[in-house]
Amino acid sequence: MWASRAARSVDEPVVSEPKKVSRAGRNLPAAIAVGLALGAGILLSLLTVRHVFIGVVALALAVGTYELAVAFRAAVGVRIPLAPVLLGGQAMMWLVWPYGPQAAAVALAMTLLLTLLWRLPGGAEGYVRDISATALALVYVPLCGVFAVMMVLPEDGVARVLTFLFGVIASDVGGYAAGVLRGRHPMAPSISPKKSWEGFAGAMTLGIVVGVLDWTFLLDGQVWQGVVFGAVIVLTATLGDLVESQIKRDLGIKDMGHLLPGHGGMMDRLDSLLPSAVAAWLLLWVFA
Repeated sequence: MWASRAARSVDEPVVSEPKKVSRAGRNLPAAIAVGLALGAGILLSLLTVRHVFIGVVALALAVGTYELAVAFRAAVGVRIPLAPVLLGGQAMMWLVWPYGPQAAAVALAMTLLLTLLWRLPGGAEGYVRDISATALALVYVPLCGVFAVMMVLPEDGVARVLTFLFGVIASDVGGYAAGVLRGRHPMAPSISPKKSWEGFAGAMTLGIVVGVLDWTFLLDGQVWQGVVFGAVIVLTATLGDLVESQIKRDLGIKDMGHLLPGHGGMMDRLDSLLPSAVAAWLLLWVFA
């Protein structure tokens, strides 16, 4: 009997059990650790010298722009001229501080003109395609990021930025928890199969609660303003996530990068923040 067992142990292939995949769909401990580290860095910049937050945003957007350009080039051969795009994106970030949104608009226009000239030596093949992708990258990443910078400039800028960030975090956490625990009905299966209506309901619930708390304690506003703000941020954060998922699906990639363990690339963290920054700035401008 022992001999037969020994023979089987030598001759028969050992079949290892498949690794269990977490319902979370990612390395949750790594994702939490990275999220906490990013949050701590942002809080430190806001609570010390709030204008340091501009540098944090500028660095994150530069990395996100680089990841987007590399993904376009590697996946479909689209050439986004990185040098002028990165330079123009930084100009938009830093000029809006002393000179206002008009300076960011001028920097965007000048960058687009520069990229038209920069791409000329590359020949006519793919010229329109590359310039179109370049314009998308500039508007999608640094231009949307400018609105986050503009939120920190007023005297109550720290409260404004925290209200914006807490809203997006609430949407992410509420949607993630409800989706993992109760997700049954896909919201957009052809774009993001893991995103469910139950997750969206969880995001909306927590987003509105956090929005009310933010507007009550940080901005001394009205409850109805918090409800509207929370709901709008959940909508823009969800749509931002879906938009980036559609881009990645078109490119045939899973993540924009691998910089952040448990998250993917920087763009995989910015996807919900970028459109939400525009909506948050607009609502803060109207309400506050």
